[in-house]
Amino acid sequence: MNKSKRYSILSLFYINQPNPMTELIFSSDFELLISLILSAQSTDVMVNKITCILFKVANTPESILQLGIKRLKYYIKNLGLYNIKAVYIIKISYLLINKYNNQIPNSRIELESLPGVGRKTANIILNLLFDQKTIAVDTHVFRVSNRTGFATGKNVIQVEKKLIKVVPSIFKKNVHFWFVYHGRYICKARKKQCDICLISKFCELTNKNI
Repeated sequence: MNKSKRYSILSLFYINQPNPMTELIFSSDFELLISLILSAQSTDVMVNKITCILFKVANTPESILQLGIKRLKYYIKNLGLYNIKAVYIIKISYLLINKYNNQIPNSRIELESLPGVGRKTANIILNLLFDQKTIAVDTHVFRVSNRTGFATGKNVIQVEKKLIKVVPSIFKKNVHFWFVYHGRYICKARKKQCDICLISKFCELTNKNI
């Protein structure tokens, strides 16, 4: 895909949604981090249902530790991988209190050293909390990037590096969220909706559903 097409796609996304955000509901840095941990192999809708209840009971590192792992598991038991997620959250809460003065670290190395925090989660935190122009690549971003021809790669690291290279600076903060929404609601894995796609005329997919 050439530079002109990419700019046209990003401009359309901007016009349609100038201020995209994650669909996770949070009211503090810590709540965002915990929501992201819980979102692994779970939908944002389901995570929000869980955290709506959990955060009323415990939404700080101290209150999570007071809650304890057994009760924490009770609150998150309807999410996939809840056992290991509970372990991660307890360990993270302990580290934030004892190593980071209750602050979410603002470096990739420190973030990825936290239990359960991978590159994707670190990128989202750096983007949302620290205003860095990182681009997280999840399954939606990976699919949309490859399927449209916007930024192709065999794995998420390749796609992320390509996106960082080809996305103009003014769009870098938002491109992850635009591609997530597009992949979640329009360019779906099993049923792509090319007939109502905002960027259909610029997409390089050959077998469009029109």
